Amino acid sequence: MLDELRGIVGPEHVLTEPDLVAGHLRDWTGRFAAEAGVVVRPADTGQVSAVLAACAAAGTAVLPQGGNTGLVGASVPLHGEIVLHTGRLHGLEVDEVAGQLLAGAGETIGAVHAAAASAGLAYGVDLASRDSCTVGGTVATNAGGLRVLRHGDTRRQVIGVEAVLSDGSVLSHLGGLTRDNTGYHLPSLLAGSEGTLAVLTRVRLRLVPAPGPSAVAVLGLASPADAVVAAGFARRIAGVSAVEFFLPAGLALVREVTGLGAVLPEEHGAYLLLEVDGSAEALVQACEDLPGVQDAAIADDAPGRAALWAYRERHTESIATRGSVIKLDVTLPMATAGEYLDRLPSVVAGLVPDARVWLFGHLADGNVHTNITGVPAADTHRLEDTVLRMVADLGGSIASEHGIGLAKREWLGLGRSEAEIEAFRRIKWALDPAGILHPHAVLGP
Repeated sequence: MLDELRGIVGPEHVLTEPDLVAGHLRDWTGRFAAEAGVVVRPADTGQVSAVLAACAAAGTAVLPQGGNTGLVGASVPLHGEIVLHTGRLHGLEVDEVAGQLLAGAGETIGAVHAAAASAGLAYGVDLASRDSCTVGGTVATNAGGLRVLRHGDTRRQVIGVEAVLSDGSVLSHLGGLTRDNTGYHLPSLLAGSEGTLAVLTRVRLRLVPAPGPSAVAVLGLASPADAVVAAGFARRIAGVSAVEFFLPAGLALVREVTGLGAVLPEEHGAYLLLEVDGSAEALVQACEDLPGVQDAAIADDAPGRAALWAYRERHTESIATRGSVIKLDVTLPMATAGEYLDRLPSVVAGLVPDARVWLFGHLADGNVHTNITGVPAADTHRLEDTVLRMVADLGGSIASEHGIGLAKREWLGLGRSEAEIEAFRRIKWALDPAGILHPHAVLGP
């Protein structure tokens, strides 16, 4: 099998040595790691097709991997799968007239932003991991990020895809027509499929007008419940592009790890970060209409905006310094988000007294990145089960923007009916009859 793969992609692109594959065998959280593996790095769609055809013939499972920035164990070959790494699938072509961009699946989101900006345009999806996460990975997980409120999630940006099925068949629909109702919309199906239906090789993305002048504010509020109310009102502000949320414990940790100074003179019970088109004066006026705001720091110059964003964007890296992290990225209805934020710390403390809870996220969309550290391995499953069932009981989703992967597979039924899951199984069987594409993710083998 290895000799056949070497013949397809070249010997230097079939990695087996421990020091070369190590970075592909552990995910960002540190919770999921494989002891050994094989990494194959195809250069184009033709090589992806040949690799999958060879693996299907041999009955060998394949795990597609992009930037390996996932947080639900979906990018780690825990069951001996061959890792098909898309990092060599390059290419960026901007169509300024159509306002679109054709990208290889291995391009980073940061590279997409740069290419769009060079043409006076922008890409609507942005994440803190922009310089390492890839186009293919963000489509496969239907990533959300910092601009969902303005532009929607990744699925809304995808106009066309080129992808390879498990038998090596190539699906390519990259013409760029935005009005094309000739049958099923495969881009929407593959967005969020987590590599279980096909391997994405190229994607045509919708671009948006480049942003004009903007202002950013970090607001101090008395409590998480007040932040939920203010976030709901903030969605009504004309030109709002982002509404982010964090708590004093997370802010203190970010400052400790990064050395950043105080963002406001006094500590508050909760914080919102708002970005709005226009000047600082316009943002000040908008903030005056938000209920519960106690203080604000506002900037409308590029360095000032970046400085305020750092308090939110550097949460993930700061939390990672506290060891293994349980990441339960969830969505709550705005009607119950405040209850979740208020109750969760005591629920966790009742199960694992020494655990620490770190909450932040895109609150105006109902998203809460729930990070928990200091949990012994023996208590992890019980804690996950309790929190995810609490989310479901409050009318929320157990997977907001990181997917199901392996980490949440057991709880898929909390958000989907058996009829829906059976429909998922039939789609999986139809597109991957050999069952080799990421067989342990989402539905399981």
